[in-house]
Amino acid sequence: MKVSEVKSTNTISPTLTLMALAISAFAIGITEFISVGLLPLIAKSFNVAISTAGLTVSIYALGITVGAPLMTILTGRIPRKQLLIYTMLLFIAGNLIDAVAPTFGLLLFGRVISALAHGIFMTISSVIAANVVAPDKRASAIALMFTGLTVATLTGVPLGTYIGNTFSWHFSFLFITIVGVVSLIANILLVPSNLPLPEKSSVKGIGRILANPQLLLVLALTVVGYGSPYVIYTYLSPILMHMGFSAGTIVWLLLLYGVMVAIGNTIGGRLADHNPVKALLGMFSSLIVVYLLVQIFFNAHWLGLLAILIMGLFAFMNVPGLQVYIVQLAEKYTPNDVTMASALNISAFNLGITLGSLIGGQVTAHIGLNATPIFSIGMAIVTVILNWWLLQMAKKKQD
Repeated sequence: MKVSEVKSTNTISPTLTLMALAISAFAIGITEFISVGLLPLIAKSFNVAISTAGLTVSIYALGITVGAPLMTILTGRIPRKQLLIYTMLLFIAGNLIDAVAPTFGLLLFGRVISALAHGIFMTISSVIAANVVAPDKRASAIALMFTGLTVATLTGVPLGTYIGNTFSWHFSFLFITIVGVVSLIANILLVPSNLPLPEKSSVKGIGRILANPQLLLVLALTVVGYGSPYVIYTYLSPILMHMGFSAGTIVWLLLLYGVMVAIGNTIGGRLADHNPVKALLGMFSSLIVVYLLVQIFFNAHWLGLLAILIMGLFAFMNVPGLQVYIVQLAEKYTPNDVTMASALNISAFNLGITLGSLIGGQVTAHIGLNATPIFSIGMAIVTVILNWWLLQMAKKKQD
């Protein structure tokens, strides 16, 4: 049965199904970024360097990078609702391990478990959202499902950070575990059982995608472009402390930063509607200027904060364009592997997080926090070069 087929026998309201998926996306979104606000607490709790604590971000991203395509292949024939339930159980287990973790190693293990759940959820949730509505409403359905991630950016991470600062970082992961249980119940009750299975994914599909120069270049662009802000963003809490803001104030600043990210994502989606690759070139070029502002005002108080908020506006503006463009190219060049192309781009996003956070960790450990914007600038320059190359390839294909 094709992914595009919609079951007419579904008796559950599509809106309720999308709400269940949005709750899961909310939980997933909190887990992905929670460590950013908790790094100082985790470092102090386990008596490790702040750069070592940053592994909670990079290891998680690496788990998604490997897990998204691998889990897509391994779970391709499991009924979608059943797979979704297994995924959320895995997610709950990973965060529960983190909530009670007595050692830093066990904390990282729990992060890996959660990351595997994250990878497969992001792969199947869009497909489920598309299958519970009529064909002409799929884009809106996917957008509604992803509001969970946006809400997590706006409220979940600051709330988790507040809980950690008020009680303990252990309680932050316990909070996520509870949200995971709620989402599991919602999925059991509100996601239909008669969802169609997608076309079987295979390792050969990965080969076909990686053998296409344009698709491969988009994946590289995603890695470097999405990864560049994480050199700074991974250490945002200690950077804001360096700028003179208290732990309590930083919670609200993270909320404000999330607002800027949400605005940037909305703007980026609209800019990328007609010509994604051209719009992306403008976005990535702007990031060079933004990182330069962060570097210039790194030791300032209010001007430093303003530079950070501007970075929030531009940092992830590229996400809709990158995702749309790889799907467009896959539909054109590897039409049987569109789902795998999407999964690989999810891996590329998280490989970018891994790369950026690891670079940030090394810079912080050996040079200092104040050098992180310089390395973000370097990555952004590489991104612009890759984007320009991709634009030239697109023009040649049109000629």
